[in-house]
Amino acid sequence: MTISMKPSLVLQKLRSGENVACFKVNLADARVVEIAALAGFDCIWLDQEHIGQDWSILAAQIWAAKSQNKDTLVRVCRGSYSDYVKPLEMDATGIMVPHVMNVADARKVVGMTRFHPLGMRAIDGGNADGAYTAADFKQYLKDANQQRFVILQIEDPEALEGLEDIARLEGYDMLFFGPGDFSQAIGAPGEMNHPEIVSARKKVVEVALKYGKFAGTTGTPDKVRTYQAMGYQFISIGADVIALTQYCKGLLTGFKDEEQKGGPADQYYKA
Repeated sequence: MTISMKPSLVLQKLRSGENVACFKVNLADARVVEIAALAGFDCIWLDQEHIGQDWSILAAQIWAAKSQNKDTLVRVCRGSYSDYVKPLEMDATGIMVPHVMNVADARKVVGMTRFHPLGMRAIDGGNADGAYTAADFKQYLKDANQQRFVILQIEDPEALEGLEDIARLEGYDMLFFGPGDFSQAIGAPGEMNHPEIVSARKKVVEVALKYGKFAGTTGTPDKVRTYQAMGYQFISIGADVIALTQYCKGLLTGFKDEEQKGGPADQYYKA
């Protein structure tokens, strides 16, 4: 029996004009991924750029998302082709390459992550994405090019200078605007409404759509409608560490508020 590669939910929704909700996971436990998938997020963002997850942890997190028929996006480390290809071989549904600076940089990414005729990705086929050699070889190559997505992250002012050249390049799927590092690069760390960030966010989506690419970014839930109206179909709207931190702080605030109010417990000890 020939086994086919699982289609990408993200690509299916984007190609049909729908919007995608993404959630970022920093913690190592695969159960966090499963919880986010069970909650209904289309895509779970896993990170190797800033987080020291080893490959076994990453594999477990990918399995957890697959168990709920959800996609995983792995932001890779900048490095060799192995850094880019290994998450795909583990059957992550997509990868995101940070700090793409120009078209030459983008062309290298495509060359390392796409099979012929789009690129020269190293071939194995004996891993999860190739069903451990159970998939038809030629169909595997075709599916890997069509059902696995590659995202280029635009988060530096220098990248805007050649953005149209990057956008017209074939072989990848999405431009993703990263406002955090962009704010630091322009000397306005954390100022998400800075005029240069507002302008850059607008330019990235306009150029992406002009050349038939999808556009993605990060944003809080109150910004979702605004960004979708601009043309962003893929939005990452939260993270596990943010949720846990806010929940813990909220509990402690409630605890302290109740202590200050006094009540039955105080009366008991005063009796």
